Amino acid sequence: MTPVHFSFTSAFILGFMGLAFNRMHLLSALLCLEGMMLSLYIALALWALKLDSMTFSAAPILLLAFSACEASAGLALLVATSRTHGTDHLRALNLLRC
Repeated sequence: MTPVHFSFTSAFILGFMGLAFNRMHLLSALLCLEGMMLSLYIALALWALKLDSMTFSAAPILLLAFSACEASAGLALLVATSRTHGTDHLRALNLLRC
């Protein structure tokens, strides 16, 4: 395993572990998801460069566009929940009380 592969693999695993074990605030969960998406973007970009073909060159840009859409939807959800519930704690979010 090369150091580059190790670095983006460890970044993905750290983002996943942060999402699994540190779910206190909605913003920290969204940041962990964004870190995981960016490590996948780097992996896909390096894979497209390694294959050296033009067919996979658009895949990292599409993943980055989906990551930006996910981030904007997550931030809109964060604003909506903080306005309705008054906090971004995940324990305070109960769908049955809406």
